[in-house]
Amino acid sequence: MTNGSDRARQVRVRTGSYLDSVTLMQVSRRVGSLPGVTAALVAMATDLNLDLARDMGFDVPPVSPNDMLLAVDAEHDDALAQAFAEAEAALTAGPRTDLSLAGLPAPTTVRAAARASAATVALISTPGEHAFSDAVDAVDAGLHTMVFSDNVPLEQEVALKEYAARAGVLVMGPDCGTAVIGGVGLGFANVVRPGPVGIVAASGTGAQHLMTLLDGADVGVSHCLGVGGRDLSAEVAGRSTLRAMDLLAADPETEQIVVVSKPPAAEVERVVRAHAASLGKPVRFGLLGQATTTLTDTARETVEALGHPWVEPEQRTGAVTAARAGGSLLGLFSGGTLCDEAMILAAAELGPVLSNIPLDPEWALDDPLHPPAEPCPTMVDLGDDRLTRGRPHPMIDQTIRVERLLRAVDEPGTGVLLVDVVLGLGAAADPAAELAEPVRKATAAGIPVLVSVVGTRDDPQGLRRQLDSLHDAGAWVFCSNAAAARQAVRLLRTEEAGR
Repeated sequence: MTNGSDRARQVRVRTGSYLDSVTLMQVSRRVGSLPGVTAALVAMATDLNLDLARDMGFDVPPVSPNDMLLAVDAEHDDALAQAFAEAEAALTAGPRTDLSLAGLPAPTTVRAAARASAATVALISTPGEHAFSDAVDAVDAGLHTMVFSDNVPLEQEVALKEYAARAGVLVMGPDCGTAVIGGVGLGFANVVRPGPVGIVAASGTGAQHLMTLLDGADVGVSHCLGVGGRDLSAEVAGRSTLRAMDLLAADPETEQIVVVSKPPAAEVERVVRAHAASLGKPVRFGLLGQATTTLTDTARETVEALGHPWVEPEQRTGAVTAARAGGSLLGLFSGGTLCDEAMILAAAELGPVLSNIPLDPEWALDDPLHPPAEPCPTMVDLGDDRLTRGRPHPMIDQTIRVERLLRAVDEPGTGVLLVDVVLGLGAAADPAAELAEPVRKATAAGIPVLVSVVGTRDDPQGLRRQLDSLHDAGAWVFCSNAAAARQAVRLLRTEEAGR
């Protein structure tokens, strides 16, 4: 329908359809980028998404959580019609969304669906309030279960993992965004080749970066089992980490296990390390938290332990080789673990780093989308849940980062810019092209831009093409996030020494 102004706005409801949140974010981004479209939301009709639609100014009709919501705001009726046509085309082109199977009624539970297939793994991507019951159903079916859903209460996570342990299956998650099982990527995952390394990861982009570093050294991955960011907390006590280690230890294709995580609870780390020592298979730990432990270090140690030669990840010097005078470091990340790693390295040299995911609560950034009052090292995780409400994740849609980068060029407190680009399944089709304009404007203003690119030669975006495009725009490019962060600090320190 067209509203009373010159604008056109409409909400449509699609019944009998379901697609995962990553796919729907991609469709939202595709529709929202059309000429004449000012806002678009394609999402399942959960309470959260209904609130988002209302916050965007849409009048939402009565719906159920099993319905799909298509909401578009456009400059005129023609743009509105084109937007819905594009949305329908994108939804139709995706995985089958009809709820019939060979002419029979669709299974109404995960257990029923499992009985009708040869599946061994279930992917749960329903809203957090429903994920627990769906995951229990999958566990009852004897399936290893990846819970992509977030906002699952901690007590439900503990109960689910205890239940899965009794059933002899693994629960990955909740809020597990990345897994590779038998060469198949789930969620946000890079395309990696088969090999001897099995990964247990309480970190999404941390797992992705480790896999891409191994791939760059021609070392493949047997499986990458995400366990959720809270698994190594005192409350969850490493339940899924221990089970995942057991599964990899029993896997004949896995020669070495690597556990990747942010700092675990001390008592949980002791238990996990003791369990690792009992497995009869080498286990390496990549636990972020100190400037001396990086994902690149973990990859190098793993490669060398397997008897393979290590070659330093590729890096190229950018067009600007000195920090802009009087400015500080600004990091804008799509990966929370990559942001953490960069902050740890920067803080060791520069002191406190302000952030929306601070290393210390005293370093919390009040407004992550605007600069602090005085120039100060600052790093923002743009993928944090508080910044993705109503927006696609920045690994899918970099609009929020591009806008912030362009503003940073005009802010005198910006001396060096540091960003990440994460390639792979589910990520934006050509992130380098989106960043080219702000990179050129920054370098023209005398600000060096350093980009860490997380990707493999087989990722759909083309690692080589992304590196070339960013470098041609004037950026420094790195295949190691740690190397990018350390170089950013060097540039800033060199400028400070010359004052």
